[in-house]
Amino acid sequence: MRIMWKSMDKMRCFRKRSMFPFLGFLFTFLLFFNLYMDDGYVLEAEKRRLGDTLMQPANSERYVHTFRDLSNFSGTINVTYRYLAGIPLPRKKYLTIGLSSVKRKKGNYLLETIKSIFDQSSYEELKEIVVVVHLADFDLAWCENLVQEITRKFAHHIIAGRLLVIHTPEEYYPSLDGLKRNYNDPEDRVRFRSKQNVDYAFLLNFCTNLSHFYMMLEDDVRCARNFLTALKKVITSREGSYWVMLEFSKLGYIGKLYHSRDLPRLAHFLLMFYQEMPCDWLLIHFRGLLAQKDVIRFKPSLFQHMGYYSSYKGAENKLKDDDFEEDSIDIPDNPPASLYTNINVFENYDATKAYSSIVDEYFWGKSPCTGDFFVIIFNKSTKISRIKIVTGSEDRQNDILHHGALEVGQKAVETKQGRQCTSYITLGEFKGGNIEVYNVDHKIGFDIECVRIVVTASQKEWLIIRTISLWTTQPVSQLKK
Repeated sequence: MRIMWKSMDKMRCFRKRSMFPFLGFLFTFLLFFNLYMDDGYVLEAEKRRLGDTLMQPANSERYVHTFRDLSNFSGTINVTYRYLAGIPLPRKKYLTIGLSSVKRKKGNYLLETIKSIFDQSSYEELKEIVVVVHLADFDLAWCENLVQEITRKFAHHIIAGRLLVIHTPEEYYPSLDGLKRNYNDPEDRVRFRSKQNVDYAFLLNFCTNLSHFYMMLEDDVRCARNFLTALKKVITSREGSYWVMLEFSKLGYIGKLYHSRDLPRLAHFLLMFYQEMPCDWLLIHFRGLLAQKDVIRFKPSLFQHMGYYSSYKGAENKLKDDDFEEDSIDIPDNPPASLYTNINVFENYDATKAYSSIVDEYFWGKSPCTGDFFVIIFNKSTKISRIKIVTGSEDRQNDILHHGALEVGQKAVETKQGRQCTSYITLGEFKGGNIEVYNVDHKIGFDIECVRIVVTASQKEWLIIRTISLWTTQPVSQLKK
């Protein structure tokens, strides 16, 4: 086992004088192997329930670590996991939430985190999630004691298949001694972060086939109410666009969302470069290598860091996400649509950016004239309950829509200029650059196909449309009360 990892180290433990050769190697390696990737992978890992033998010594010959095809990053890693609580259900869920936890010198927030996940979800949402906890500490007595607490507090979720607790035997881990001390980190810090990369890799590997999407959390997190509903809104709004990682928190490895099909690649990636740098840095490289250049982070954040002591040496860590909001249900739906404007656009601040909930994206156009418009045309007619539009920004408070009207339309037809509505009614006028209309579906007698902003007076100031937020009608029974 150790020999295999040492041979792998020789392949990649070149001494880089700068980050550029290292990044070049990353890019070349993954680009080459990506030619052989496909999504038809199957779970290769034999997973056996060994909860009853948790405290028995592991047989090193039994747990021989092998990679069946190291060149195929779309295949899972051959690992025999120990099931400490629960077993996977045969049906794929919508979302897997993964947590990795180790023994802390001060504080333990894992039980509170699990409780928050379940308490902040409605009954309908609970049907669509599975939570996987990876107890990654080598202290098996600690693992056994914590499993007993988890089983006592969350027995009904375990029985329902919503909670699994696993452990990866130490024999599967690469060497954690004599690691490269990049960035002049102390030896114990390098060991901690390197092991953490492997912990996450084994967790990702296990979760590959459990659901369609995967969310990584840390073990000291509080969740927003109905976070799954908010996630689904965002995923729906991104239909047709390419993404590797969506972010719902700006802190650490909290609230990072992936397609489950990418988990094997990410697991291999973390294992291959486990000693190079912390996991949150590796994630940036992984995202870039799969051609997502920019961060895609949504606001408000859905997850909040709640721990006061780090899992590394019990050091104080009081970081908070100031974008977190407890009630995530207020996130707009923004149904799939096409956006057009005849306002002269500045640089790349195009119309679609006003419709996005991504942090720091907005539309910016040059001085609009009377009759200019900004129109949203839905892919299909929609029942809208609320519309909120905000113009201007903190830095450019004069770049608001000084005089404008909000209209909704129907009877869309195809024209040479594209699909357009032929009939509009006015919902209201902008005041101070903003407008918000409630109970839209009660005020009009048709399903909406278009939403249009019309400039009613020319202005010399430029125009920033910071956010366009639309809420559709949906059953209240799906939400957590």
